[in-house]
Amino acid sequence: MITIRTQGDKKLITSDELAKDCWVDARNVSREDLSRLENEYHIAQELLADIMDPDEQARIEKEDEYTAIIVRLPIYDESFEVKHYAVPVGIILFNDKIITICQRSSDVLDDLASSRIRDFNIRNKSAFVLNLMGRAALGYLRALKDLNKSTNRIERELQKSVKNNELVQLLTIQKSLVFFTTSLKTNELLLEKLQKSALMRFKEDEQELLEDVLTDNTQAIEMANIYSSILTGTMDAFASVISNNLNMVMKRLTIVSIVLMIPSMVSGFFGMNVELPFQHNPFAFAGILGVSVLSAAVGALMLGERRKKKIAAITLPYTQNLMVHR
Repeated sequence: MITIRTQGDKKLITSDELAKDCWVDARNVSREDLSRLENEYHIAQELLADIMDPDEQARIEKEDEYTAIIVRLPIYDESFEVKHYAVPVGIILFNDKIITICQRSSDVLDDLASSRIRDFNIRNKSAFVLNLMGRAALGYLRALKDLNKSTNRIERELQKSVKNNELVQLLTIQKSLVFFTTSLKTNELLLEKLQKSALMRFKEDEQELLEDVLTDNTQAIEMANIYSSILTGTMDAFASVISNNLNMVMKRLTIVSIVLMIPSMVSGFFGMNVELPFQHNPFAFAGILGVSVLSAAVGALMLGERRKKKIAAITLPYTQNLMVHR
């Protein structure tokens, strides 16, 4: 969908025709929109293909008729498995207009279109780019805080019961953090290039805005790295818990199999189709059953006593040290 916006007194106005210093806002673009952008606005097909590539990195390039800037924006979509991710948006600066192209709709572009930024004016192209990148950095910070809240909630659920569903949710959050970290680093390189190169000229107040945007972007990178490290440690810890629980289950099953081994041998011996002792004794079945139960009980008691001695051997040094300190 392509929307043309012009600058009003206090907010942007939607228009049906192109005007000087207008903003052509293309979002959720279709093939017809791409064809229109190529034919009517004379945007190179290769550039349109790069903008529509979800893995395209942030960069700036100068052409004869326009300057093209690609920035990666944070996106939230409930319908996707990985709800938080990033997509590229193309900012194409002509002498008489600005064109933005994004394959998805974004809260960053919504903020610009609804004039939520103070003193926002689309006639100032350099300020437009900085405001968009500043809103993108703030969007990453908000998304990272949401991811951190989700991580804390899942951790509380995992403390009650370790299930595959919670671990899968942590994995999707980790994917989002990887997407954000990569996108933020490419945006940072773009900001540093804008700061040093002569492709765009900034006024003194815009230089301060550029530094503020770079600071917010750096803060978002640090937060993403911290949250990613914490999440990796959490997943490793719960993987160890799952492994330990599995070992405990296998240990109990081994104990049960050992306890039942002697009764199984007794019952198997007397179940053979040959002449056996006490074969004609009317109390043979009860005796065999009693021997089996008794042997199982003795085996269970022996294993229980062995476990108690092992626990006592582990805890005795700590108990003695505690008594000495007292």
